[in-house]
Amino acid sequence: YVYPMDRALYNRFLKRMADTLHPLGYTLTTALAPKVRYNQPGILYEAHDYYAHGKYADHVILMTYEWGYRYGPPMAVAPINQVERVLNYALTVIPSEKILMGIPNYGYDWTLPYQEGTAANSISNTQALELAIQKGAEIQFDSVSQSPYFYYKDNDQNLHVVWFEDARSIQAKLNLVDKYKLGGIS
Repeated sequence: YVYPMDRALYNRFLKRMADTLHPLGYTLTTALAPKVRYNQPGILYEAHDYYAHGKYADHVILMTYEWGYRYGPPMAVAPINQVERVLNYALTVIPSEKILMGIPNYGYDWTLPYQEGTAANSISNTQALELAIQKGAEIQFDSVSQSPYFYYKDNDQNLHVVWFEDARSIQAKLNLVDKYKLGGIS
């Protein structure tokens, strides 16, 4: 939540940190919200100058997750098609070896029908698998997002949908690391 008007100040701060830390043998790592273009609007994006981070930081963690989020509508947390859009932009201004692609280790459980402003429950990937087994739910796999999900009914017969990560979705993300010769994952 760096204010857009502080973009230049933030860039100067990054340079100052690099100039201070590098001679001491330290590395500088930053984390950035997932942008798909330079002038992407929004409080999470406008102050983040991908080029400056790529120039001054040793590693840049791209937070390539949270498309599906706690207060949003049900969907994959890190759909591969959206992750790749972020990488395609980032690679135009950040050296590939500096990029660490964020991979979520969690999912969300939404009560259906979804109502705007309601919160999903956070769930670990292991908890999601255990819940699917407990409820006898069939885990499905969305080919576009490359993400697993399943439906189940709770004890009160409310319908739920759970989106999470599994070996298939993580492998799809690891394939992007190889494809774009990224520095790694986070």
